[in-house]
Amino acid sequence: MEYINLDNRLNFPATTRNRDSIAAVLSNYISSNGLLLEIASGSGEHGVFFQQIFPSIIWQTSDPELVHRKSINSWIKHEGLFSKMPEPLDLDVEMRPWPITKQIRSLIKGIVCINMIHISPWTCTQALFEESKSHLNQNNFLMLYGPFLRKQVQTSQSNLNFDQSLKLQNPLWGLRQLDEVNELALENGFRQDKVIAMPANNLSVIYLLD
Repeated sequence: MEYINLDNRLNFPATTRNRDSIAAVLSNYISSNGLLLEIASGSGEHGVFFQQIFPSIIWQTSDPELVHRKSINSWIKHEGLFSKMPEPLDLDVEMRPWPITKQIRSLIKGIVCINMIHISPWTCTQALFEESKSHLNQNNFLMLYGPFLRKQVQTSQSNLNFDQSLKLQNPLWGLRQLDEVNELALENGFRQDKVIAMPANNLSVIYLLD
């Protein structure tokens, strides 16, 4: 469920529930400077929160949906971050090459993708890894957050129900097998660094570029 304010700010309740735990993971990977690129930033609530938590870096949001980019800009203005945070990029992972300027490319230290790959076709996950490797340097990170299926771990009933509901909305959506994501990562020159259990049966999965 989402709510909208008159100033274009969207409110996604899940954001406030998971942002602290995601920030705790990010704190182990964010460097003291540079830029983090967030893919599919949605409402922008994560972006402004992480910019405030990590003031030494630039948090670059992006989203293909105009209503989301308007929300992101409204959140940036509302939080008084317009002198620090750039406007969101109009970035669709499957529209390649991504609209990344040379200046942004020179600053990127990591890419963060929260709750996207299960609500998009598998081709979006493929594009995410294929493009990310073009914009990261060795040992830079790509972080995925969300629910996954794992062959050696019993899936919670809530995640099984969620998977079914997603597939009813769109047969190309659904929770991804972590092994398959890892294989895709390996094909694109990434190695899995850590899998971290998160609240509400989610995972943070960190990949480093070889």
